[in-house]
Amino acid sequence: MTQQAHLHETHPEIVKRLKRADGHLKGIIEMIEAGRPCLDVAQQLHAVEKAIAQAKRTLIQDHLDHCLEDAAGPLGREQRRSIDEFKEITKYL
Repeated sequence: MTQQAHLHETHPEIVKRLKRADGHLKGIIEMIEAGRPCLDVAQQLHAVEKAIAQAKRTLIQDHLDHCLEDAAGPLGREQRRSIDEFKEITKYL
């Protein structure tokens, strides 16, 4: 079973953010190897975690905005409200 390319307009920005985090992570490895203070390393790790979390959040929200809408199709007002509430709560991931 072959999967089709699945691209959204946010994907280039997500890739850019992840590549930046990847470069940052390599820098952190160098910091550890150079014996930099743990506080400095922890601060930089926190920044990488935040960047990856934001990339994940963007990907999930984009998926819900596009794929869920396509799958659900036209909905009545009450069903639409449930979907909108679900999408809203994902902002707290």
